[in-house]
Amino acid sequence: MPIQGSANQFVCDLVAYEPGKPIEETARELGLQPAEIIKLASNENPLGPSPRAKAAMRAALEEGHLYPDGGGWKLRSAIAEKHDVAMENVVLGNGSNEIIELLCHSFLNPRTALIAAEHAFVVYKLMATLFGARYVEVPDPGFVHDLEAMADAIDEETRLVFIANPNNPTGTLVSQEAIERFVDRLPGHVVAVFDEAYHEFLEEPPDTVRYVREGRNVCVMRTFSKAQGLAALRIGYGLASGPVAGLLQRARQPFNANAIAQAGALAALRDDEHVARTVETNNEGLKLFHQAFEARGLRHVPSVANFVLVEVGDGDAVFQKMLKEGVIVRAMRGYKLAGWVRISVGTPSQNLRCLEVLDRALAD
Repeated sequence: MPIQGSANQFVCDLVAYEPGKPIEETARELGLQPAEIIKLASNENPLGPSPRAKAAMRAALEEGHLYPDGGGWKLRSAIAEKHDVAMENVVLGNGSNEIIELLCHSFLNPRTALIAAEHAFVVYKLMATLFGARYVEVPDPGFVHDLEAMADAIDEETRLVFIANPNNPTGTLVSQEAIERFVDRLPGHVVAVFDEAYHEFLEEPPDTVRYVREGRNVCVMRTFSKAQGLAALRIGYGLASGPVAGLLQRARQPFNANAIAQAGALAALRDDEHVARTVETNNEGLKLFHQAFEARGLRHVPSVANFVLVEVGDGDAVFQKMLKEGVIVRAMRGYKLAGWVRISVGTPSQNLRCLEVLDRALAD
């Protein structure tokens, strides 16, 4: 009997998450030099890591033979101080993706359900499937979360509702007022999860941490991968009410946040200058892309994150054509958006080159 016959069927049925195509892989396949390739596929920071974080990580390497602080005391204390919560409200993750997994470990099983928007981060569906839970997709008119409809979809089996804000891959935002109405309708057996990976790019972000301070059944997820430029380290965190955070800590693996990542994140948390430069670069890039797509008559979704979703006719074909010229973007078929690509904001020169290559891809 094939080994698949011994495996859990819901694992066999999973479609594995496909990340943005790596630069090195593209170089090998196409015979290009890595320096000739620009990657605008994974919403990474084009300015690179926080300089303070790089210095802290180099210093931390000197103690690479020691296990990390399993409780992450220094980093959790600094995060708690920044957000005016107790350290007990902070849970570290191997990227904020691990916080998603810890939530699913804590609350999902085949008798439960997870709710998310139709065009939300695909990992929510992957995790629900992995835990055998029912996955409920709620339509998002105009690519914006419909929180009233999501609240209406809650039933006695619902345990988690994920709200990505800003949302990936659409770059759209739901307002404080809509969030307030949603949280007020939240029943006691459900945890609202606000995935805020792109929080730092917002000029006036909604305040969801207030619900943590109020002791609501809420988890707010943040990451050091985007504005701080530490995607390679896989370090993020969740802010949750005491009972929810306690469950996540029980589900967490020992030493899930390595010492190099903790040192880098702690330094990056204090590097306001790097974040400000990142946001300024991003705002300029967003303006360029929005104006360029308007001028070209390309339908796109106005974004407040560090990427733009744009309709190009055949997303897979445009992706392949651009790839051959050394520009990596993200095709969106996996998000039920086969005619679209998502383009991350890069440096000014990278953005201009991307538009030149996109024009050629569309002209073919």
